[in-house]
Amino acid sequence: MKAKRTLRLNTLILTLFLGILLNPSKSEACSVLYYKDLVTGKIYAVNAEDYFLDVDAYIQIEPKSRKKFARLWYGWNNFAQGGINEEGLFFDAAVTPEQEKIKGYGNPKRNLGDKILAYASTVEEALEILENEKIALNKSHLLFGDKKGRAVVVEWVKGERKLHWIVDNKLVMTNFLLSESNAGNYPDFRYKSILDRIDELESSGEEINLNKIGNTFGQAVQPARKDENNRVGGTVYASFIDITDNKFILSYRLSNEDVIKLDLAVEFAKSKRQKIKLKEVFN
Repeated sequence: MKAKRTLRLNTLILTLFLGILLNPSKSEACSVLYYKDLVTGKIYAVNAEDYFLDVDAYIQIEPKSRKKFARLWYGWNNFAQGGINEEGLFFDAAVTPEQEKIKGYGNPKRNLGDKILAYASTVEEALEILENEKIALNKSHLLFGDKKGRAVVVEWVKGERKLHWIVDNKLVMTNFLLSESNAGNYPDFRYKSILDRIDELESSGEEINLNKIGNTFGQAVQPARKDENNRVGGTVYASFIDITDNKFILSYRLSNEDVIKLDLAVEFAKSKRQKIKLKEVFN
């Protein structure tokens, strides 16, 4: 990992972690936000990825090719948990209560997120790929948002695909089904806290930026703790993306020092694949 791409900051510019609540956590919890500033038109995306902290998480950056967009995704085991491409299409996923499988459809067998980021430039194109591939996730849902201000959460509930489009300027996704909240994981304090903090920010009249949008996750991230099997879980990483200005920041394990900051325009212009292994960078 080249030093110029990694900033070990004494104080993280995103101070969201000051507001962590020590609530009981689930190792597979996840929170995602797509937000459009109605004053400036700028678009931001935030994700807190919660899982077991011993996972070998990494960032992968794929170069542009003749038929594929340049793209960045984060995840593990050759599977994109979320990411963004050069066209400004963002996506992320979150685990949900299990649903019955839809006949003729199924879960992806390969790296679905990478394929979508490689070939889709808009939310509508991403949804088209899901349909063409006969994808219907029965244990998770997906959020897509693009540079044009379009965003949607797609779910598969009771044998049907359900689309929850952005209302006004924000779309939040955690671990309950928006289409069937009584299926489980609801009410969700993380979902409510993000919306409440956005309302407070908008009511304050302050200028909105990536830092302040990131701070809305102060009560959505999960501090490290052991489960009943003595395995430590929590927020593996949190990502903060300025979709409009092509800026990407990732904080590893809620650290104010272990931070990666990338100019996506620069990274997407490179001709070689890059793999940033977080454990190796921050050992």
